[in-house]
Amino acid sequence: MAVEIIMPRLGESVVEGTLVRWLVKEGDHVEEFDSLMEVESAKVNTELPSPATGTLLKILVEEGTTVQAGKTLGWIGDPGEKIPKGSSGKGHEPSVDQVHESPIKIDLETTENTAVQQKDLGFISPVVAKLAREHHVDLSLVKGTGNNNRITKNDVLEFVNQKGKTEPELAAWETPGEGDLFRPTELQFPERFKSDYPDIQRKKEPETHINKTVQSERGDQILPLSKMRKAIAAHMVLSKQTSPHVTSVMEADMKSVSDHLSKNKELFARQGVRLTYTTYFVAATASALREFPLVNSSWTDEGLLLKSMVNIGLATSLEEEGLIVPVIKAADSYSLSGLAGIIGDLVSKARNHQLKPDDVQGGTFSITNHGTAGSLFATPVINQPQAGILGIGMIKKRVVVIEDAIAIRPMVYLSFAFDHRILDGSTADNFLANVVQKLENWQ
Repeated sequence: MAVEIIMPRLGESVVEGTLVRWLVKEGDHVEEFDSLMEVESAKVNTELPSPATGTLLKILVEEGTTVQAGKTLGWIGDPGEKIPKGSSGKGHEPSVDQVHESPIKIDLETTENTAVQQKDLGFISPVVAKLAREHHVDLSLVKGTGNNNRITKNDVLEFVNQKGKTEPELAAWETPGEGDLFRPTELQFPERFKSDYPDIQRKKEPETHINKTVQSERGDQILPLSKMRKAIAAHMVLSKQTSPHVTSVMEADMKSVSDHLSKNKELFARQGVRLTYTTYFVAATASALREFPLVNSSWTDEGLLLKSMVNIGLATSLEEEGLIVPVIKAADSYSLSGLAGIIGDLVSKARNHQLKPDDVQGGTFSITNHGTAGSLFATPVINQPQAGILGIGMIKKRVVVIEDAIAIRPMVYLSFAFDHRILDGSTADNFLANVVQKLENWQ
């Protein structure tokens, strides 16, 4: 019996998505849970698994099309099987229960025949188990990066391709890469800008891949703009035209943080949590935002909107794919170990392309760590509609004067770009000084 392929609701507040590309063609055989298509929503690309084993009988929605949750995208069944009459692709709006049972939310633990439970390894999905069998991998040797240290498909593939590698890679938060300091997470364009930036309107043509070039007559090359690059460009211009940007720079002595990190890194590691400098920057910033609520606000025509939640977005590099800003919700409510754990979880999701649209929405303030490439300080662009963004430079040992004595300390420049409509220099500097004070007196 033919099975519908339905566009799932990709998050609590996300009711539509753009079908970027089909990963299989009509007539191709596909196994249940194998990746079937790539969908983009809220600037997050997600691979959706097949709901059944069989042949892709019919594709009803073309690449580049934006559709509502519940719409039928295609059909899977036996070779030559006819799809039900009247299958136009209109689909249906899934109920709450169906939302959680849609392909993007498949709960493998509830089906005894499609999952493997091992005492020492925890939950092992059928995809992971199949890969392990095919590549003769001892899963006890594979380090899991999923939720609760669950072993993911990418963990197995990485183990197969890089067997013997023992040096841990830098977290995605520590490698923001080159180019823009962050990738926009929420594009909120006022009506008056839409005619100036036609590229922000949703289009139905397939995404242009960045590796394609057009050769001009004189030998120069035109690098076509991807949909992501167009969105970033429009967002950056919009931000500069919306907010009068001012940047304040201060430096912080990181000795207290460095000492604390050295003393606790192994302890946290034994608990399965990776402690990095980023954790301290987030903790200090979250605490300062509570003390300076204007910094955690947005401009509206009716007045300043003071946010009740402190949700901090971290600019994260996905290597050549670009940058994305996952959001730590209620960042001020976590202990240091709690923050380290949730940052590690988001790092894993970002690297494995498992972020959901809700993971990159709702940010009230942003942090970008541009120092890993050697940059000392920068002037970040505000992520609208937020009031500011904190840039973190390279932590570098320098000669400083402390109480009339010369000392060598690990120093860092912090640059705070803020919306001068919302914040005056005095408030902005007091906020930044508060962050510095918390870092320099960490206990």
